[in-house]
Amino acid sequence: MPLQYVVNDTKSGFDQLKIQDSKEVASLKPNEVKVNLKAASLNFRDLIITKGMYPLPLELPVVPGSDGVGVIEKVGDDVDGFKPGDTVICNFFTDYIDGKPTKHAITGALGGTYDGAFRQVGVFPAHALVHAPKNLNYEEASTLPCAALTAWNALFGSQENQLKPGQNVLIQGTGGVSIFALQFAVATGARATVISSSDEKLQFAKKLGASHLINYKTNPEWAKPALEATNNVGYHHVVEVGGEKTLGQSLEVLALSGAITSIGFVAQQGTSPNLTSLIGQMLNKNATIRGIFVGPVNMFKDMIACIEANDIHPVVDKVFPFEQLKEAYNYQWSQQHVARQRR
Repeated sequence: MPLQYVVNDTKSGFDQLKIQDSKEVASLKPNEVKVNLKAASLNFRDLIITKGMYPLPLELPVVPGSDGVGVIEKVGDDVDGFKPGDTVICNFFTDYIDGKPTKHAITGALGGTYDGAFRQVGVFPAHALVHAPKNLNYEEASTLPCAALTAWNALFGSQENQLKPGQNVLIQGTGGVSIFALQFAVATGARATVISSSDEKLQFAKKLGASHLINYKTNPEWAKPALEATNNVGYHHVVEVGGEKTLGQSLEVLALSGAITSIGFVAQQGTSPNLTSLIGQMLNKNATIRGIFVGPVNMFKDMIACIEANDIHPVVDKVFPFEQLKEAYNYQWSQQHVARQRR
């Protein structure tokens, strides 16, 4: 009998993460694919769902985990392009295939409204699957659906503001999305400045190719040194993960007609900007501020092509056995996972 984890409520936290039996898959619908899952990775979203902090719809109980990779065991009658033995990854949103998101497309998400990746066997719609990059192992490939695709969307998802070689990029933090954004920026030939509260994490970012490093704990007014790093040209792209507390300085460092991609609101330190001043900055910079939420299947395929062409390898900090999911949640909650990276 295959095994799985289930999140039953938003009050019990990590203590509810216990292995249980899952139902056998009796038969497949014509568009379905049965996958033996080989690895799954954690995101901050997975953690806060169990703690009642996730703001978007959930359908509980649910198998957690949006990110996983596996090998196809069986395909439905009408499935084209996939066969048993293929290594595949399911998109975060199973019905978001291309173009601008619709309400329906961004409602059905793995690990939230549909059963996710923390199980041994899963059934997924064929239209939501992509072939895993040939240059990655299972653990590396499992990290791609949420953090990597969000980072890719941030830098390349807008036709008008796609990152170009030689441009300046400011990346906030060293979490999953930020590290992927750094790797993609470096592969593109852009100049990346990374800000973090940890010198150790900044040194790790330097190893990945960051051009400039700023500790925002020792430099709370980080906009000034960030601008100086560009000879006051500013940043053509800002990967904004802080939210209210960092948006003012993000606008301050933005180049004329630059783009800020907003993907989070994790900053606890900083000053909330005056709204009138904020609007003035937006107008003066001719700024584009774009909110995103992961991305579609076809964008996922483009990202995988880049990963293969540039031999990009995701950062995998620590691998836990299937039986230690609760320990993995606690480890990521401790926020040590980037600084203690090892390969």
